[in-house]
Amino acid sequence: MTFADLTPDIAARMPDLRGKLSANEPLAPYTWFRVGGPAQLLFMPADEADLAYFLARLPRDIPVVVIGLGSNLIVRDGGVAGVVIRLSAKGFGDIVVEDARLRVGAAVPDVKAARAAADAGVDGLAFYRGIPGAIGGALRMNAGAHGGETKDALIEARGVDRDGHIRVFSNAEMGYSYRHCSAPEEIIFTQALFQGRPGDPQTILAEMDRITQAREASQPIKEKTGGSTFKNPEGHKAWRLIDAAGCRGLIVGDAQVSEMHCNFLINRGQATAADIETLGETVRRRVKETSGVELHWEIKRIGIP
Repeated sequence: MTFADLTPDIAARMPDLRGKLSANEPLAPYTWFRVGGPAQLLFMPADEADLAYFLARLPRDIPVVVIGLGSNLIVRDGGVAGVVIRLSAKGFGDIVVEDARLRVGAAVPDVKAARAAADAGVDGLAFYRGIPGAIGGALRMNAGAHGGETKDALIEARGVDRDGHIRVFSNAEMGYSYRHCSAPEEIIFTQALFQGRPGDPQTILAEMDRITQAREASQPIKEKTGGSTFKNPEGHKAWRLIDAAGCRGLIVGDAQVSEMHCNFLINRGQATAADIETLGETVRRRVKETSGVELHWEIKRIGIP
């Protein structure tokens, strides 16, 4: 699919823009599933000020979608109309240690944040070693693993709203619950401030090694996957419901429910986004039929089918 080129009009409105604009940019290379159509316009801002400048001058009728590392994302095959914004490590990748606190850019991979904390002797962020994403996504979905969640460590999050204003949200203002954040959807997070506690670097690194080994033993992390597909319903484990519904190893097109961990969907090589999403919906239907429990997607799905 090819979209109309928004670049000339936007470039004319924003003569001082420093970030990179790309029309009809394929998005599959930016996702872990390696599927999906193009962005009508992909914008990669130079830094927070550049992002604010862009949003303040972007017409309100042009939709905006944000992607991070693409680890928890399905881009549909028809692509994404409007503007897709992707924060890069160049402008949003700083990590600053302030005693037992870490100020971390939204494009920093979760694992890198965990390692920086460990090296600095800051305990309380090791759980990020088990989350395949970036800090911006962790803020948006209260990412957690291995006994820890973003809400447990966050002091405040900083971001830019649709009008280009810088906003700061306290932990309470983020309105966290399980895999959910109540901050306005239009906020593009740029930075987080975390509170840890003094710890021994070697002890923290040993905990991170334990988390790594647990992931490698139980999750298909070397496959083209999107991480955990469905949220755990209250009182249940999603993978157990999926397994009990007979969906382990289920195939649609070239997409498959992982044999190793059946709350993971994998692209066996030539899957389309439609294959993966159809497989997920098939799993949801079968689980509902067999258990009466409704699964809800944890993976974000964007774009045109």
